[in-house]
Amino acid sequence: MGVGKISLFEIENLTYFYPDSRLPSLKNINLALEQEEFLLMVGGSGSGKSTLARLLAGLVPDYYGGRICGRVLFQGKPLQEERRSLGTRVGIVFQDPEKQLVMTSVEAEIAFGLENLGLPQQEMLRRVAEVMSFLNLSPLKEEFTANLSRGQKQKVALASVLAMKPRVLILDEPTSQLDPAAADEFLYLVERLNREMGYTVVLIEQRLDRCFHLADRVAFMDRGEILHTGTAAEAARWQVRHSLSFIPPVSRFFVSIGSAVVPLTVKDGRRELERHLAAPATATGIYDRQIEEPGQLSAGKTTVLEVADVWFAYENGREALKGASLTVTRGDFLVILGENAAGKSTLLKLIAGILKPGRGRLTVLGEDTRRSTPASMARKIGYLSQNPNDYLFEDTVEDELRFTLNNLGREDQGMVDRVLEKLDLSGVRGANPRDLSGGERQRVAMASVLVAGPELLLLDEPTRGIDYKLKNELGTLLREQNEQGLTTVLVTHDVEFAAEYARQVAVMFDGRIVAAGSKYQILTGSAFYSPQIARLFYGIAGDVLTVGDAVEKIRLIGGVAPKSG
Repeated sequence: MGVGKISLFEIENLTYFYPDSRLPSLKNINLALEQEEFLLMVGGSGSGKSTLARLLAGLVPDYYGGRICGRVLFQGKPLQEERRSLGTRVGIVFQDPEKQLVMTSVEAEIAFGLENLGLPQQEMLRRVAEVMSFLNLSPLKEEFTANLSRGQKQKVALASVLAMKPRVLILDEPTSQLDPAAADEFLYLVERLNREMGYTVVLIEQRLDRCFHLADRVAFMDRGEILHTGTAAEAARWQVRHSLSFIPPVSRFFVSIGSAVVPLTVKDGRRELERHLAAPATATGIYDRQIEEPGQLSAGKTTVLEVADVWFAYENGREALKGASLTVTRGDFLVILGENAAGKSTLLKLIAGILKPGRGRLTVLGEDTRRSTPASMARKIGYLSQNPNDYLFEDTVEDELRFTLNNLGREDQGMVDRVLEKLDLSGVRGANPRDLSGGERQRVAMASVLVAGPELLLLDEPTRGIDYKLKNELGTLLREQNEQGLTTVLVTHDVEFAAEYARQVAVMFDGRIVAAGSKYQILTGSAFYSPQIARLFYGIAGDVLTVGDAVEKIRLIGGVAPKSG
């Protein structure tokens, strides 16, 4: 920082407690944020990232209450003296756009904040027109906000903030509910706002493969403290030294093989990879594993689920499925990918028996779902919707599991004990589920389903909004259950999760299954639904999806000793 230059934000020795909390949510925070900087904040669930974002937006402690000590300066002045004008200079976009949208039409939503400022009609019209043009929202001007896709809703939420003309943009996991294409589009807009228009950006994000390289600085938080700040490359090295994984796969791969250079993008990674290979990268497929065709995947296996030309329309006339067909055999671990509103969640509800097909045939474990009841299907199928809190009713964890068995007319304390132990919940069996962490609540919801001993497990977006550590714990648990014979069908936008844990992958578009096969067959051959490591090895090896695959491939191709660094 140059002589006489004042930081945009300066936080000095700050500690903050939420109301009725004995432990601080922020502890001894010291951070300076410069004009036009792009700061990426990473860390596990409950590490304090969102609280720090709320502090910068002026919501803590004014809106949330609680106790605070330390000092926060905005442009050299105490933040409390600037709160009256802070709302027009600092904008915040949250994880769930539906909680931020209050008006019925897109145009009215964008104008809402401007009306509260009492701006002249002509000025409001100009601002709304400018921001809608920039974000390409003009065709949706009169659309009912409830009918928009998640990606469109998030863009409208961003537009309503940008119309206020802030200079600081705070984004709290804005892509957690978006499909890969919508997430890329949203983060591209954020990059333009920072690089071309001078916005200061503070981003909290879990999908690090899409944003790590955009940051000027990365701050790692844990238990309310900032443990490290530095460039993205410095953050990657520091995390690997401390056995942390909040870095994108390409960076993690190069750090893992001891590379002196830590690329942040696939483009830079491919250049560096060529230096690690003894021979020119022209031997495509020589070292590839055998990639099974769809017919091979199901050969000799029992069919658990068959979706045959299934159509479904909601009461408003919207067709969600248009001739979807899919076969799942016993022991499969299938991940379904696809854009928002492709029909993925609808398909899961049809499989679970919650909805009935309009046309076509859907059989689960030999039973036609048209003739079944949700109660009878619940004995065979475990279904978890997107929010684990929907499954938590009782006062203790153990009672949650008993509640499931009671609904099925069963009592089996041995089963309850086994499931609690298997999901590492024995230590909290007497705790209220709503007092647990997000990861623990998710495991309790999973336990309440698994205790019934289902033959088929259906999961809708279980990785949404959870950090790398919790994601790995969930993936490991699902893999263990799958290896013990549980058939799993999981819907997600997380391509990296699919690459790491799935056996098979299907892609949905406009209510149809447009591709299905082994994860290597589908993910290595996709332009947009492919993980970072597959893009890194494109044209070099066709069977590399994960960091583990990549490290093994480097060992096999030429046996080159990696550079030290």
